[in-house]
Amino acid sequence: MKLLNVVALTEDLPELKLYRGQVGTIVDEYEPGVFEVEFSDLTGHAYAIETLNARQLMVLYHQPIGEKKLLV
Repeated sequence: MKLLNVVALTEDLPELKLYRGQVGTIVDEYEPGVFEVEFSDLTGHAYAIETLNARQLMVLYHQPIGEKKLLV
């Protein structure tokens, strides 16, 4: 995991009002495996910034298909 990776929570954190699957962005790394993650709404307004460890997160990947046709 690295700075600006888009990540999703892998567990519920009800005490923080964050739940498994919510998507955020890594905005800082404090030490190996410990990250500050910003969670924002669709308008870009941050509604939570929390320090989380790597086991609570998974990196999300997006690779556009482009012009290639899918084989089914």
